[in-house]
Amino acid sequence: MTDHYSTLGLNSAATLADVKKAFRQKASFYHPDRNAAEDAAARFRAVQEAYDVLSDADRRQAYDDNRRRNLLDSPIETAREIWLNYFNPLL
Repeated sequence: MTDHYSTLGLNSAATLADVKKAFRQKASFYHPDRNAAEDAAARFRAVQEAYDVLSDADRRQAYDDNRRRNLLDSPIETAREIWLNYFNPLL
């Protein structure tokens, strides 16, 4: 499961204005016309998907409910995924 909040660099308490601001910044940075990195297009699509989910109130509520359920179902896997999502961009 992709963590849309970490894709945009936000926490789960982010407001709609925070989501929009983060989307604009990340989309501008990862846009394939402006970023020559090989993974820029894939990251741009991930940013778009995250924005699509988090900017729609109903989809965000469903995503948050599923996210909470997954945290309780597999805490070890969730911790590993969070760890990798946090450190992969840094390395």
